[in-house]
This record gives sequence, structure tokens and C-alpha cells, in this order.
Amino acid sequence: MEVGSDSDPIEAELEADVEPVEDCNGPAHHPSAPLDELFDISTTVDPSYIISLIRKLLPLNASNTRNSCENGHDGGDTSVNKMDEGDGYLSGDQLLSSSGTVSKCLGLEIADGSGKLADKEGEDEGACLKSEQLISSPEEKVWEEYGCILWDLSASRSQAELMVQNLVLEVLSANLMVSQSVRVMEISLGIIGNLACHEVPMKHIVAKSGLITTIVSQLFLDDAQCLCEVCRLLNTGLQSSECVIWAEALNFEHVLSRILWVSENTLNPQLIEKSVGLLSTIIESHQEVVHALLPCLMKLGLSSVLFNLFSFEMKILTNERSAERHSILDVILRAVETLSGIEEHSHELCSNKELFQLVRDLVKLPDAFEVSSSCISAVVLIANILSDVPDLAFEMSQDLSFLQGLFDTFSFAGDDLEARDAVWSIIARILVRVQENVMSRPKLLEYVSLLVSKTDLIEDDLLDHCMTESNKEEDGMTSACTKSNSRCISGVSRDGNTHFVTHSVALSHFQYVTSMPLHSELKGQDIILNHYQLKERQYS
Repeated sequence: MEVGSDSDPIEAELEADVEPVEDCNGPAHHPSAPLDELFDISTTVDPSYIISLIRKLLPLNASNTRNSCENGHDGGDTSVNKMDEGDGYLSGDQLLSSSGTVSKCLGLEIADGSGKLADKEGEDEGACLKSEQLISSPEEKVWEEYGCILWDLSASRSQAELMVQNLVLEVLSANLMVSQSVRVMEISLGIIGNLACHEVPMKHIVAKSGLITTIVSQLFLDDAQCLCEVCRLLNTGLQSSECVIWAEALNFEHVLSRILWVSENTLNPQLIEKSVGLLSTIIESHQEVVHALLPCLMKLGLSSVLFNLFSFEMKILTNERSAERHSILDVILRAVETLSGIEEHSHELCSNKELFQLVRDLVKLPDAFEVSSSCISAVVLIANILSDVPDLAFEMSQDLSFLQGLFDTFSFAGDDLEARDAVWSIIARILVRVQENVMSRPKLLEYVSLLVSKTDLIEDDLLDHCMTESNKEEDGMTSACTKSNSRCISGVSRDGNTHFVTHSVALSHFQYVTSMPLHSELKGQDIILNHYQLKERQYS
């Protein structure tokens, strides 16, 4: 009924009172909550439901406390920020769907008392992957169900913030300290790992007294899934703005030794990737973290561990070609590559001739494109090794299959300027050691044939460099390529401009070759020569 100027004022007041009630979700006879108790949110997940889940995660031996909490609080009073929806959980540095379709985790246990870690398959591919450990009681099964729901919901930033405001960290910390179930520990660590991916919850984690120490102590568990979650959580912490605090918690010899031991001894592919990823994060982290942790890791045998892991993965790659392990090879080589670029700690790696041979073999693989990212890391690693041990270039100058694989990396290096600089750095060191006057004619023809067959790759890369240099000049930038903090191509920084050296050496080489009467099919060398002459004039 429309309210006019001559309407009954009582009726108008009643109608005005009814309108807000119609907008509410609850029945009209329920009174509105006080303003200070309203949730200022827009979400399909009821905050009181999340709060009830947190209560249900109280340690199983504190069931009396839990019951009293549930009986004494029906609604839950709290203030929260605006919430958004989340439909997955974070594993590693990715947001995974609750269907668990990204990977199937493997369990792990100490086998035969030998100190080696053995793997076994998990049977559940859900959001929270289940281990094969038997559940001891119905209560624990219920705890697991509620914990997995909370694990999924913690992927949402605002829901994560609501959780930390409602003492979820205190509840999870208590579970880590008193629970005897590795499944409970895994879920607790997984939830904290998701919370750590958000800025505000991370600050709560750091501020919670003793929590980081409790998390670090979980490294000494013997369950693969728990260790994966610990490594993921520590990895996230070391990449955050609070990295120094996390580094301080790790800066104990027995803790770092445990990380190395797990990395080298586990047979679980997921745990290898997570633990080596943690080591790689330490190597690539802020200077304060590197200075605090890396010297101790090197003393404990980091270089040896990385080499052994790389050697093992190369055997699998050459014998089985298991695509599932390519990501493991990537993370191992990334760690080795980064370590080789740190001058204070590179000598042990660069002096390892077996390592040098393995990375050469990787570049020479006929199907190297299947492990393209690993090959790019291998090329940068070789460039760094040659900078420390330049005499190794002579041996490489006799290996045409390596030179062929080296040129092939241009095809999948793409816009990775560091990798392309590394390729040219290696080529320069190889060609400068080619002694045409003592080389047999057939060998020289093999060289020229190979270079002619790679004319298109060389041409494309030179044109790309011309365009890159032109764009930099237009933008007022310097001509030197910008290198990331994690990649230090030593050969480039110590020899000056790699391209100048490479083009001069190649030009000299090809000028000598063109003075010889060669077979007609090798006339394509003139094309290469013209490109090098053009590039030489550009830099003169």
C-alpha cells in the first residue's frame, strides 16, 4: 500500500519495519542481529560453518573441551573481511582443484630398518590425498573429513583470514604437538601451508609463538605426505617477506642435514621434487637467507647430493624415458645451475668432470625437446663451468654431436636471453680452440657441414638479436642483456660481451674455411659468413 501524506502514521511505520525483514535470508519472525555481530561478506560459505569446522578439529584427546565449546556457542561471534570463494587447495606453489586431478601422491615409510625410504601408492585421489595408514577410530575418520573440507576452504584468501581470526592456528598447533596420527599431521600441515600462501595469515603464523619451530620439527617424521607438506610450507615461508624468520628456524646443522638426507634417500618422486625444490629456493633466496644457510649446506655436502640426484635421474631418462620424472630433472638442474653461478660456492661443482659429462650427454640427447627446460639449464650450467675451467672447451671442440645439440637449443630457447647468451658463449669457447691447420680435411668438412645445416637456426637467432638490440636502443636501454638474479652466466660477465667474441671467432674461422676449395654442397657457408660479417659491422 502506497503511503501518502494523509496516511495513517502507524501503518506507515509498520510497513517501513517490514521491508528490511523481507531482504533478509531468515524468516520474518527472527529478529535482526546487532550490527556489530553481522558478517560483512558476500559468499556461499557460511562463516559460522567454518568456525564449527575449526571446533571439530580440536585434538581428539580434547573431546570434552570440544563438546563444551559446541554446546556453549551456537553462532560464533567474530568480525571478518569480505570473503571470496575458493574451490581448491594449494599444493606446492599451485592451486589444485578439489578433485585432485593434478597428481597422485605416494606414501612413504622407513623400510626394513635400513634407513632408506620406500614408496607406496596412495589410494585416494581426492582433494586431500589419503595415505594407506589405517584409521584407528571413527572419531579420527570424522576429524579427517572435516579437516579435508577446511583444507580446501583455506585456499581462499578471505576464508583463510577468517580462520586465523578464529584460532585455527592454535588448534592446528595443538594437533601437531599431541597427535599420533600421521594423517592428522598431514592435514594440519596442509592447512597451514595453504594459510601461508596469503599475506595476513602468514603474519599470524610468524607471530604465533613456537609454531614455526613446531613445523620445522615435523621434518623428522618418516611419512612421505607429511614431509611433502612440510617442504611445501617451508618453501612458501622462504619465498615470503618473512623469509629471514623462517631461515633462522632452519639454521641448525641437524635440520639442514635432515633435508639433505631426505632428498638423497627417498624413492618417492613427489618428495624428491618438494625437497630439492626447497633446497633450490634456499639457493635462490634473498642474500640474508643464502648467507645464513648455504655455507652450512655446502659443508654438509649439498653439491654431492645434487650430483647424485642428477646422475640417478639421467640413468632413468636414458633407460626408461619416464615423462613423469621430467619435472624432477628440471628442479634438480635448476638448483645445480643456480649454485654454479654463485662464485663463492661454484668451484666444487665446476671441478666435477662427471657432472660436466652428464650435462653434455643431456644436450646431446636426440629427443632433447622432451626435456627442453632441463636442456636450457644444462646449457647455462656448461657456460658457467667453462668460465671456471676453460680448458674443458678443447675436449668439447672435438665433439660434433654436442655442437649439434647446442645449436638445437636455439629452437626451444625462445625469449630466454640468458640461455641464448650461454649458447653463444659456449660456441665462442669451442671455435677458438678449433685448430684448422692441424685438423684433417674430413674433420673440417664435418664442421662446415654441421654449421651449414644449422644456417636457419643461426640466421633466426642473429635476426632476433638485431631486433632485440634495436628495441633496446629505442627504449634507451643498454645493449647488455639483463640477467635474472638466479642466473649468472659467468662466461658473459667475465669475458665482456659474448656476442663480440663469438662473432669474431666465427668470422675468422669461416674466412679460413672459405679460402679452401670445398665441395659445392658446402657453399651455404657463404650465407653464414655474410651474417657474421653483418653482425661484426654492427658492433664495430
